[in-house]
Amino acid sequence: MVYRNAFTEDQLSTVAEELLRYFPDTKIFLFSGDLGSGKTTLIKHLCKAFGVTDRVSSPTYGLVNTYASKENGRIYHFDLYRLKDETEALDMGIESYLDENAYCFVEWPKLIVPFVPETHVDVQLKIVDTHRSIHAQTAFV
Repeated sequence: MVYRNAFTEDQLSTVAEELLRYFPDTKIFLFSGDLGSGKTTLIKHLCKAFGVTDRVSSPTYGLVNTYASKENGRIYHFDLYRLKDETEALDMGIESYLDENAYCFVEWPKLIVPFVPETHVDVQLKIVDTHRSIHAQTAFV
């Protein structure tokens, strides 16, 4: 489990590296937290740690962005905030993405939990005053 009670945006590279070190064999990461809690920014730092040189941005309207990593192949970044139900997730092919054995970073994962592989990492981000807190742990469905 990774838990940091107070960190600033300047420390996100360190937080990202801690997550990857602590969960080296897990490729599905589900990010939850209020708007503005730092989900997309943390994912940018995770991608940077993987050597992604593509522009990493929130896929809010396209639902998924694909990034290339020389060492880790494709990395998928989902923002499912706009999904209304599980059917929309299935229509976009969520099961295929999750079964591909690629890294998947999923913001707003609530609707896809039934389709997530057994082992994944739940990442909770919160805003506490002027800092952020993170709680990440392996989850078993």
